[in-house]
Amino acid sequence: MDQQTQTELEAAAFRSLIKHLDKRKDVQNIDLMILAGFCRNCMSKWLMTAANDKGVPMDYDQAREHVYCMPYNDWKEKHQLPATDEQMAAFSAIEKTKQTTKV
Repeated sequence: MDQQTQTELEAAAFRSLIKHLDKRKDVQNIDLMILAGFCRNCMSKWLMTAANDKGVPMDYDQAREHVYCMPYNDWKEKHQLPATDEQMAAFSAIEKTKQTTKV
């Protein structure tokens, strides 16, 4: 596969993931972090870094608006629930594991 085709396929997959997460607003970022080790904010940071690496100006708020399909504060107000004690415990356990396994 040539590089251009690979880039186009990867971009299409990223767009599909954004659309999927937009349809699944019920999936909370903390659950994504617990289960997959990344969340919408991580994706926003990756997008911003990629843009800046290519010389395209993009700040974190712009990247989050792209990933969340709306301004972040609007998404947060409409869709983000407070983290439960169980979610916080699971997230903390993962963070502790990361810290103890760093080389």
